Amino acid sequence: MGKFYITTTLPYVNSKPHIGFALEIIQADVIARYHRILGDEVFFNTGTDEHGVKIYRKAKEKGISTQEFCDINANEFKKLKEGLNLSYDNFIRTTDPDHIKAAQEFWQRCEDNGDIYKKNYKIKYCAGCELEKTESELVNGKCPLHPNQELEVIEEENYFFRYSKYQEKLLDLYENNPEFVLPKSRLGEIREFTKKGLKDFSISRLKEKMSWGISVPGDETQVMYVWFDALVNYISCLGWPDDLKRFNAFWPGMQVAGKDNLRQQSSMWQSMLMSAGIKSSTQIFIHGFITSNHKKMSKSLGNIVDPFEVVEKYGIDAVRYFLLREISPTEDGDFTYDKFELRYNSDLAKGLGNLVSRTTTMADELNLDSLTLNSKIQEVISNGYEKYRKALDSFKFNEGLMAIWELITFCDRLIEKEKPWEDLQGKKQTIFDLIFLLKNIALMLNPFLPDTSEKILDQIGVKEDSKSNSFKVKKGKSLFPRI
Repeated sequence: MGKFYITTTLPYVNSKPHIGFALEIIQADVIARYHRILGDEVFFNTGTDEHGVKIYRKAKEKGISTQEFCDINANEFKKLKEGLNLSYDNFIRTTDPDHIKAAQEFWQRCEDNGDIYKKNYKIKYCAGCELEKTESELVNGKCPLHPNQELEVIEEENYFFRYSKYQEKLLDLYENNPEFVLPKSRLGEIREFTKKGLKDFSISRLKEKMSWGISVPGDETQVMYVWFDALVNYISCLGWPDDLKRFNAFWPGMQVAGKDNLRQQSSMWQSMLMSAGIKSSTQIFIHGFITSNHKKMSKSLGNIVDPFEVVEKYGIDAVRYFLLREISPTEDGDFTYDKFELRYNSDLAKGLGNLVSRTTTMADELNLDSLTLNSKIQEVISNGYEKYRKALDSFKFNEGLMAIWELITFCDRLIEKEKPWEDLQGKKQTIFDLIFLLKNIALMLNPFLPDTSEKILDQIGVKEDSKSNSFKVKKGKSLFPRI
């Protein structure tokens, strides 16, 4: 097949991982695993964003060096690989020497193109977003995403990027690539934002006021603005600018981001790439926020959900399932423990877990090798795969899981209709059909619930890449004990 590159955004290390980023990186993981199944060579990138005023201030609050603070929290994000069973290939930190070198080279190329200049300015600035805020973006004089934080007024001489120069080129990008941003409503949003006119933005800060950042090439009095620096990770992780063979093999690629990153990923970053003479991203998939009891998660409300705690209580695949099935792929979704346990018991314990237990119990010690699949069963499976692939190709993770659960429901109905437990030898064909269905259910589950997929295949005696229909079934432990 081909090469496929996907990256998440880089979360700030000003706090520990939360359930919102868990959603993003699990979505990206499903896409990466699916492309590996399709035969693509995949490069899956994630990491941490470690510069900027928020991190600098948090380290001062803790009374430790900024680098030490970054090291501690970056390690928490690294733990997500095992904690959520992720398959990423690279973990980049924006304090890595290779990234710093790449960011400075990127700056130089934009400057050489005439797109960086210096001027005095005065703005209202949200430290929470690390972004300038115009009056039209404010609600009651506050940033709507960080209403508990006072806006800061910054007045100094900094370097600026000629964002306004790229208005028409960005509009052409959106027009010529109708699926450049998904869902389409987000593409419409960024298109309308661009049509209103783009304003050049500051890309540096005075080092004497905020020293934690990458030095501006040729000017040791300034450090790069965190967004300009961090966005470069999407290419520095591929070895740019030194390893162009590797970079050209995988770039351009796909990005996954939250709706609060729409402007940065689909507009600011794309204009920066244009300035540096580098191809635009192929696609940007935007997801929504996760609320708790329909309220935004915040420390002050005490409703932040720690993904590690949920995994500790319910298991990795249960968490992956809830986030992919219950939370809309592109809109805001709500997390509560009541909803989680309801979905767990109905879909995982009573649904999938019960089916695997019933079927393997009936098939245990039966010789099923001499049988061939019922043609009607093959048709059911083929129809299921068609729905499944269509859903995953359009990043509708919930619909992909629904296609799998339709097969589970079919199996349950087949069992109730045929009652194979009453005559195991006489109903060997039905049991064989059920085991074959389980094999395909397990294979389809692989991108979503990789550990559960492996356990089911192990119980029915099939290797993941095996095309054999010879099964050596053995009963196993309950996959999802009822809560």
